[in-house]
Amino acid sequence: MELPKKFFRKYNFRPLKYLGQNFLIDKNVLQKIIQAADLKKDDIVLEIGPGLGILTKELAEKAGKVIAVEKDKRMIEILKENIGDVENVRVVKNDILKTNHLPLITNHYKVVANIPYYITSPIIRMFLESKNPPKQIVLLIQKEVAQRICAQPPKMNLLAVSVQFYAEPKIINYVSQKSFWPRPKVDSAIIKISQICTNLPQISRIRFFKTVKAGFSAPRKQLINNLSKGLKKNKAEIKKILLDCGFNLKARPGDLSVEDWVELVTKIK
Repeated sequence: MELPKKFFRKYNFRPLKYLGQNFLIDKNVLQKIIQAADLKKDDIVLEIGPGLGILTKELAEKAGKVIAVEKDKRMIEILKENIGDVENVRVVKNDILKTNHLPLITNHYKVVANIPYYITSPIIRMFLESKNPPKQIVLLIQKEVAQRICAQPPKMNLLAVSVQFYAEPKIINYVSQKSFWPRPKVDSAIIKISQICTNLPQISRIRFFKTVKAGFSAPRKQLINNLSKGLKKNKAEIKKILLDCGFNLKARPGDLSVEDWVELVTKIK
């Protein structure tokens, strides 16, 4: 694998820290991402932040079409040089969070990307809540965030509930900070999010997330107090609902699974 330094020296500029530009230089990690994506020749892949195109070229070999959305205009020239005349790659210069390219993808598609850490939550939320969600998401993200997303009771958190409401997340592999240039300060993880919107609870999303956010308003405090305060309901009423659900009155928000939250919301009037 050619080192990113070569291309940056040629074009006389450096990675932008504020854009979270850390480029993958480990071929073994690259192959693990490709394997996790389980690509077929009829797959359409949306890649976010292709950078130098190292992952892009591998995606193009396995998938039918790759749409690579790059925010940094400086990277476009390097990207196009690096991938060469690959016919099934379309490069789009734009910020994925500030534009709506999803309608361009009319068929089922997959998202595969090494994304900047700072946009992890907004990116995942955008795709999971989309009217045209991908059938699968494979991302290289910060290790700690991946662990939070995949958490289970009693360590559930707002991010975990928000993702697991829509899909099934799974950590595929952990990745050392040594696998990147420039080297980030933390390790990463490959996360796979599948079964997206295939088994959504039959419940109002607005009511569900209003209740969950109230519950996690003070994660270390007891759920009965958070819900009473956040939903402006009498504590006795919340107590009865918790007992009806079979929950411990001393339970904290992290003790509840997504299924528990769904049951709770259905009983709150």
